[in-house]
Amino acid sequence: MFATLSRYRPQALALLRIVVGYTFLLHGTAKLFGTPHVAMFDGLQLFTLMGLAGVLELVGGALLILGLFTRPVAFVLSGQMAVAYFMAHAKAGTTLLPLLNGGEPAVLYCFVFLYLFFAGAGAWALDNRLGSRAA
Repeated sequence: MFATLSRYRPQALALLRIVVGYTFLLHGTAKLFGTPHVAMFDGLQLFTLMGLAGVLELVGGALLILGLFTRPVAFVLSGQMAVAYFMAHAKAGTTLLPLLNGGEPAVLYCFVFLYLFFAGAGAWALDNRLGSRAA
């Protein structure tokens, strides 16, 4: 059974990349365009750390969906999420408790992106079609 499942590893990896790229892209659209609306992003200025995060989320999410420059994009986004965790969530005494400090999504994104950096894009990626070394 597991041998049969292993045949679909590239497609499963692609689904992970596409879904994570889409959910991450939504963070960027919420910050930069107000859709979907998240009240805490109202009045966000582009030239701030949060604005830069929105740009990385929008562009990085789109590139992941397409499977273009997957490895370098995933590396940058993993770093972004590590920085986000330590700057916004890891307060004194709760660093190792992401469930309590609200940083669980940042930790999960960080390690999914780190996995994509090592694993590559999987199936259905422009990296594969363009013969990119980033695949």
